[in-house]
Amino acid sequence: MARFARWTALAATALLVAGCSGSSSGSSEDESRDNDKAPAASPSDTTPGLPASLTSQKLDWNRCKATSDGPEPGGDWQCATLKVPLDWAKPTGETIDIALIRGKSTGEGSRIGSLLFNFGGPGGSGISGMPSYADLASELRGRYDLVSFDPRGVAASGGVRCRSDKEIQAAESVDGTPDDATEETTFLKDADDFGEGCAKSAGKLMAHVSTTDTARDMDLMRQVLGDKKMHYFGISYGTELGGVYAHLFPQNVGRLVLDAVVDPSADTVGHAKNQTRGFQRALDNYLKSTGQDPDEGSQKIADLLKKIDAEPLPTSSGRELTQTLALTGIVLPLYSEQGWPTLTSALDAAEAGDGSELLTLADGYNERDASGHYGTTTHSQRVISCLDDKARPTPEDAKELLPEFRKISPVFGEFMGWDTAGWCHDWPVPGQHESPEVTAPGAEPVLVVGNTGDPATPYEGARKMADELGKDVGVELTWKGEGHGAYGSGSSCVDDTVNAYLLDGKVPDDGKVCES
Repeated sequence: MARFARWTALAATALLVAGCSGSSSGSSEDESRDNDKAPAASPSDTTPGLPASLTSQKLDWNRCKATSDGPEPGGDWQCATLKVPLDWAKPTGETIDIALIRGKSTGEGSRIGSLLFNFGGPGGSGISGMPSYADLASELRGRYDLVSFDPRGVAASGGVRCRSDKEIQAAESVDGTPDDATEETTFLKDADDFGEGCAKSAGKLMAHVSTTDTARDMDLMRQVLGDKKMHYFGISYGTELGGVYAHLFPQNVGRLVLDAVVDPSADTVGHAKNQTRGFQRALDNYLKSTGQDPDEGSQKIADLLKKIDAEPLPTSSGRELTQTLALTGIVLPLYSEQGWPTLTSALDAAEAGDGSELLTLADGYNERDASGHYGTTTHSQRVISCLDDKARPTPEDAKELLPEFRKISPVFGEFMGWDTAGWCHDWPVPGQHESPEVTAPGAEPVLVVGNTGDPATPYEGARKMADELGKDVGVELTWKGEGHGAYGSGSSCVDDTVNAYLLDGKVPDDGKVCES
């Protein structure tokens, strides 16, 4: 079981995983001295109560190394390790390591500082995502060092693995939309087993991987990188992280871009409804593009999923395509309009009785490679989101919600309704809040970018984020487009507006609309 509001459109096209280490011997003398050249943050800019061993640490930038999950990023990418408190309530206590990656500014203009990226999730790796995103951000690199990181509990920063590859594949047979008492019991037991596996893997880190923890890590990054202000680009879940950072450290906000915006006012059920609407909206737009009536086309797909639920489809791999895998395969190409032809081909094949193409799409979403090894983005996602979210809807709550979810979407509603109960069922640690606090009085203007055709983070969330950030803080930019995210998606209007804000500090009028 995997929530669909994770990561960014980048994941739909490039599941590139790379690792880093601060112990490589391949760095030059200039690289090892580079952190000494960075302008230090002044004492008044640092977080109170932190020991000098943390605020004055020097990052040992070296060539990034390959990991068991992927090759080294190559090129001129450098990696280092930052030490942060395990428990921010005990800043002088035990520390953990946070993996960082950097591409130094190309020097095509006066250097502004570091531009920190988070590519979403929660659970997305910045170590793998940053090199893949670099071409889109090439103009920004002229004046910024491009920096990203693996948040705590993710990949190279103590990444959580809740199940083995064999266990993940076995769980693919669990019905995400239980039809009877036996299937419901299996569904909930699977959720419980997953949580227990996460607790065993994460240990004491399990209670310290919240969005608030990571936002505090980011401010320490800012200090150690030598930046007086935080310049940040957050995508998808990264917008929530950026909003929480702005709330905690409004005085340190520099130029923040939030693209593909999570609705900060929504609780667990609200997010599920928002996402159901978003994917149904994207599916409707896809169906219209093929000349189909959206209602009729959606019902046809819903009927196909019911058939697969009753009798999974064979595939060329020898594995079966279950209903949940089929739905996952449908979701992936909705992240980008470029994926729509692939969806057409996969649906046609499934209608003809061959589930191979939908299974390939589902494997891409689930980060399964040809050898049967799975990535752990969804593991980290669940550990982080279940620590963030206080609400724990019961199976009875989910059943009461199902009619409303089915009305929102005949394709996605059933799955998303049940997911409200299964996602954090009997989770080993309690959640922290109903919804994140993002008000940031006194902060510099934050650019909030919404896309009217976004499937995973529906457009309405952008206005809500801008409003909650506060008057004269949240500035909304709208793109009338398709896909998850707006920057780098084909709109010169969006790209030029974002670049002008980040490079020149030019804040657009609140409510600006890019038609193309």
